Amino acid sequence: MSKKTAAITAVGGYVPDFVLSNQVLETMVETNDEWITTRTGIKERRILKEEGKGTSYLAIKAAEDLIAKKGLNPEEIDMVIVATTTPDMPVAATAAFVASQLGAVNAFSYDLQAACSGFLFGMSTAASYIESGRYKKVLLIGADKMSSIIDYTDRTTCIIFGDGAGAVLFEPNEEGLGFQDEYLRTDGIGREFLKIDAGGSIMPASEETVKNRKHFVYQDGKTVFKFAVSNMADVAERVMNQNDLTKDDVQWLVPHQANKRIIDATANRMGLDESKVMMNIQRYGNTTSATLPLLLNDYEKQLKKGDNLVFAAFGGGFTWGAMYLKWAYNS
Repeated sequence: MSKKTAAITAVGGYVPDFVLSNQVLETMVETNDEWITTRTGIKERRILKEEGKGTSYLAIKAAEDLIAKKGLNPEEIDMVIVATTTPDMPVAATAAFVASQLGAVNAFSYDLQAACSGFLFGMSTAASYIESGRYKKVLLIGADKMSSIIDYTDRTTCIIFGDGAGAVLFEPNEEGLGFQDEYLRTDGIGREFLKIDAGGSIMPASEETVKNRKHFVYQDGKTVFKFAVSNMADVAERVMNQNDLTKDDVQWLVPHQANKRIIDATANRMGLDESKVMMNIQRYGNTTSATLPLLLNDYEKQLKKGDNLVFAAFGGGFTWGAMYLKWAYNS
């Protein structure tokens, strides 16, 4: 009997309608299109503008897209994981609300927070549940409303982030497709360089924290960039070496969309041509937990059964890692 593996069998995605272009940002902060493009590769990002709508709205939309494309009965879903760094609210899990709204009445659900590596870590979690044999259908969603925590007077962060969501369904596979290997890492040194100071247990919300703009993302860009460039490339190369993969064996690099220069450095280390690198950063910016599933959604029609995919991500904390997966279906 062949080993049971965990394979992605469906994908979905959603981005809001409102486009925040570099030209619009030029009217908001001291920056310009050329500066943003050359340093990040970003031309525009999507923003969820509607009042009273949060990360759950994005997550539900992405999941509904997957469900419709797959023809899936939500009652068959065993588990829902929402990877997010911007939950709807503290305490109450966003995933629980998402599952209920989707009609996944037989699923249990929870949130997973690992910043920009959240979806990658969620893939590891979902695959483990499937391979254990305890669950048959795990819905993993990466969703973030980054505009809710961005200071649009801070040009170091407001040019980077956008809102969006992507979803994948993991199911058992007996053809040897799906999850193959991973190398995941964390280092607590990173929490000083990419963070939100207030709103947690160390510095609860107060009139002073709001006045001092302590509830927005702070990033030491140079330090984060330095760590991201080296570490994302390192883990991608390591996963290739662990599995005796050459550049010719890899059909696609699926990299976190934080900065085009970081993506290029990872691809160069792997020896991959640009044609093998998934990229949509120019349209969406960095959607944090949503970047990897949005790539899969955008490139789904180009993926072929048996393709070797290497995922790589780096996020705050620091969190980072790489994963090797064989694609399981032709769309």
